[in-house]
Amino acid sequence: MVISEKKNLERKFFKNLRNKNTAFDMRNVEINVKSYVDSIFRKDFKKKYIGIYWPLENEVDLRGLRDEYLLALPRCEKDKNLLFCAWDKKQLSKDLHGILAPFSSNKLSYEKISIMFIPCLSVDRNLIRLGYGGGYFDKLRKNKNWRNIPCIGILTSNCVSNKLLTKADWDIPLSGFITEKEILV
Repeated sequence: MVISEKKNLERKFFKNLRNKNTAFDMRNVEINVKSYVDSIFRKDFKKKYIGIYWPLENEVDLRGLRDEYLLALPRCEKDKNLLFCAWDKKQLSKDLHGILAPFSSNKLSYEKISIMFIPCLSVDRNLIRLGYGGGYFDKLRKNKNWRNIPCIGILTSNCVSNKLLTKADWDIPLSGFITEKEILV
């Protein structure tokens, strides 16, 4: 079986698990993320942006961080280009995949982002992330400057894989992950 077929089977398995998440568990992931952010951010870092994502179905919603921190959202563009754009008070628009995002005129450089939180269908103990298969985050993190920014996976504990996930040559390990049960960073 080729890598893409294995990954598709893993995606199906972990999407089914993620669909069983409770609101209680997802809220506890949010609480752990907030605790982690509060513990690492000092006044100096509050001037930098935290990269988050616009939550899709059954993904943990981190938008509440906006009350205290500067946030950036990704915008998917052609050729699998992913931009992080400042999330200001202006209206959002749909990106290439129909996900709400700030306009690309709000694009931020890697120097303006202090940390990125990204959704995961699964992650294993080697910090290999299973996403939707678009490759956007891996392409962004292929750039050394973006790869040096801590990139933390967000998911519930039932989706942390006990087995090693299928790894492709282009997969870049995360810096850690946060669930409702643990903060592994």
